[in-house]
Amino acid sequence: MAVKDRDRFSTATRIRLLGEQTAARVYRSQTKRQARRSRLTGRAALLALVVCSMVVALAYPIRQYVSQRAEIADLKRQKQEAAERVEQLRDTKARWQDDAYAEQRIRERLHYVMPGETGFVVIDPDAARQSRTDQGAADRPWYTDIWDGVDKADAADH
Repeated sequence: MAVKDRDRFSTATRIRLLGEQTAARVYRSQTKRQARRSRLTGRAALLALVVCSMVVALAYPIRQYVSQRAEIADLKRQKQEAAERVEQLRDTKARWQDDAYAEQRIRERLHYVMPGETGFVVIDPDAARQSRTDQGAADRPWYTDIWDGVDKADAADH
């Protein structure tokens, strides 16, 4: 029995017992941790489900909100542009009510000349060259030129 008592308190025996106790503690803590993880995983799954449900439920209204905000911004921009255009038209109307401006524009567009003035028409050199290349146009009847003008105007609308 003395050998057994001595063996019981030997260093190797103590280390072996200490290792077994440590292994038992680690095993117990791992099982506790796994038990905690399983409860936490269920809670996390529920939380994830709630968050996903919220995201799905709010996705459409948020998308609508963003698109409506963009539409409002676009309408405000259009309103601003329309207000600027109205202001330009008011300025133009006020200018046309001035007789001097109206006379100037009429004389410029219709090539009117006041009595005693000499009128000059300056021809664009590029236009003169272009008219020389259209020598065949002078040989055609007048109604052909009119019809060509109608065709060109119709083609410009498309």
